[in-house]
Amino acid sequence: MSKRKSTYAVVTAAALICAAATGCGSGSAKSGEKKDIKLGLALSTLDNPFFVEMKKGAEEEAKAQGASLNVQDAQNDASQQANQLQNFTSQNVKSIIVNPVDSDAAGPPVKAAANAGIPVVAVDRAVNKAKVATTVASDNVNGGKKAAEQLAKQLDEQGSILVLRGQPGTSASRERGKGFMSAIKKYPDIKVVGKQSANFDRAEGLDVTTNLLQSHPEATGIFAENDEMALGAIKALGGRAGKQIKVVGFDGTPDGFKAIQKGTLNTSIAQQPAELGKMAVRNAIRKIEGSDPDQEIMVPVVTVDKRNVSRYS
Repeated sequence: MSKRKSTYAVVTAAALICAAATGCGSGSAKSGEKKDIKLGLALSTLDNPFFVEMKKGAEEEAKAQGASLNVQDAQNDASQQANQLQNFTSQNVKSIIVNPVDSDAAGPPVKAAANAGIPVVAVDRAVNKAKVATTVASDNVNGGKKAAEQLAKQLDEQGSILVLRGQPGTSASRERGKGFMSAIKKYPDIKVVGKQSANFDRAEGLDVTTNLLQSHPEATGIFAENDEMALGAIKALGGRAGKQIKVVGFDGTPDGFKAIQKGTLNTSIAQQPAELGKMAVRNAIRKIEGSDPDQEIMVPVVTVDKRNVSRYS
């Protein structure tokens, strides 16, 4: 019988920040309590500030639990990440946490780890064609819908927009795009005139936006599936960013919040990357100790704009 899906809910954003920063939420153990637990964390990249924050959250929780955490950076190379997962398996770590470069490519090494009796926790992105102990992720579909609603509001429900897609093959890009496109259809006077992948990368966001604007100079809005691409788009827009052309991002990174304060980024759908890392470690340890986490643990997203950005900066 399958376990129920559940949502990890919090009462306030402040509680989330407290939990991510200090481990003050329920379930944390005192330092030194689990010194025999060795965990592996395979991240897609540490070139993105979002995943740096995720790493920090994971390390803070591991320290609070008294566990050791071996962090590996795949540098957005699915083959390199597969080798890292295989190494974790051969090292007999107690549990593996993976943030997949590619959800499909992560399947075989995750399945091999599970066959070796090592539970795997997916974080931020799902693993396809392999069973994991749990997936800890943001509610990306709902976040995509919020992004569409915010951009429509900024545009007075009319205009032409560009969409910068994330890295193909990732569940985060697929789900954010699904949520955004389903919600933007509710506004018949808004047309998506251009859509292209920029691989969650700032430099590619600059290049892709420059090219799309040449083909679609009439664009009045941009949705980027992460803040890094949004920041690249802002550079391409120059003085038009946030004014003649509205920009909505996703992630809630420190640089994204600075852009909101400057007025060049209108809105970011903010995740809780440190909380994602923390919850992944916590539930990996729960599984090791014999508890069964829910199949999905959803960390809420928050809409951040000029009105409330000071709370998060």
